[in-house]
This record gives sequence, C-alpha cells and structure tokens, in this order.
Amino acid sequence: MFQANFQGPLFTAYYSGGSRSLENWSVQCKYGELKQVLDDVIKSNVLQIQSQNVNACCITCPVNPKGSLGVRMPFLTLLVKNLGQYFTFEITILDSDNIRRRLRLSNYHSTTKKSTFMITMPICMDDGWNQLNLKLAEITSFSFKTTYVETVRIQVHANCRLRRIYFSNQQYKDDQLPNAYRMHRIAVIREKPKSMLKKKTGSNDKKPTANKS
Repeated sequence: MFQANFQGPLFTAYYSGGSRSLENWSVQCKYGELKQVLDDVIKSNVLQIQSQNVNACCITCPVNPKGSLGVRMPFLTLLVKNLGQYFTFEITILDSDNIRRRLRLSNYHSTTKKSTFMITMPICMDDGWNQLNLKLAEITSFSFKTTYVETVRIQVHANCRLRRIYFSNQQYKDDQLPNAYRMHRIAVIREKPKSMLKKKTGSNDKKPTANKS
C-alpha cells in the first residue's frame, strides 16, 4: 500500500485531524459506536471507538484484507486516550521467514503469551492520554527469533479515543518531534492551566520532518 511512498523519518498511518482520516481504513462496528468527538482536554477532534465487546468495534488498515501496508519503519507510536474500559489493538508484521505474525496488546491481560504465529502482551495505561511506543523489530526478534521486515496491518479496537498512529525510523525524544506529534503538549494541557505554562527553551537536536499518508 505504502511501499512506493518515501518512508522516513516519520510516517503517519492515521491522524484524526485530517479531512479524510479514515480514507485508507475499513470500519467494523456491529455493537457499539465509532464517531468523531471533540476531546475536552486537547480541544481537537479525535476518533472515539466504544463497545462492550472489544472485538465488535474496530478500524483496520489497509482496507483490502489481502493487501499490506508495506511500512518498513521499525518503531510504531499510538496517541490514545484511556477511557477506563477494556482496550486492545493488533499489529500484523512480515518477518524474515516470509511469515505474517500478529502482535496483540491489551490492557486486560496480565501475562505475555506466545505461539508460533502470535504474541499477546499486556499494556499498562495511565489515566487520560497515553503515548504507546512499540519497538517492532525488538518484539519480533524476542517473540519469533526472526527479523522484522515490514508492517502488514494495523487494527485498533474499542475502547479508546485515537489521535494519531505513526511510524518512525527511530524512537525520538518528545522535544525532537514536530509539535503535532508531541505527547507532552497533551500532558501539559491536562495538568496545568494556561497561565502557569512556561516557555521552554528549544532543543539543539534536529527535528524530523513528518510525512503524511
């Protein structure tokens, strides 16, 4: 899907602020709701996915089940809001054995479980907005003793509010990212009133330029 696109140093797979944010995504929501809402913390439109059954409501990229994202960048980041309910998401990767493996993460599992084609891992989320960082190459090596090649598919289930999903060629510090990608901007808004904010000095590190999908 994105094999021919320039990939790096940042590549956005989903952004809730786009005019056609779900253009490359299929939507399944048999029981629950999936809608754009104005988040009261970041004062911006985000995608809300809610259902009593986490598997009954989700978004998937790419739309074609036989297709592949073709993103080769080994770091994946999700900006999501914890709604205090069960939440899960799944990444399908292609490895050096030319096998598609699934990485499933959730906040309701307490232990890691591995099989030939899948690993299920627990995630711990704070209240409010979270930045979830996945080292795809490291997880692939640890779980399947193979080498990460590319990401084939992303599937995000209930329950969460979703702001952005992006890949990167390395794990950047917050002050190295463009403003729209920074988690600290969300945290600062949540924790301090505007009158208390102090201007921060700029970093000497060069900021990466984001590439939109």
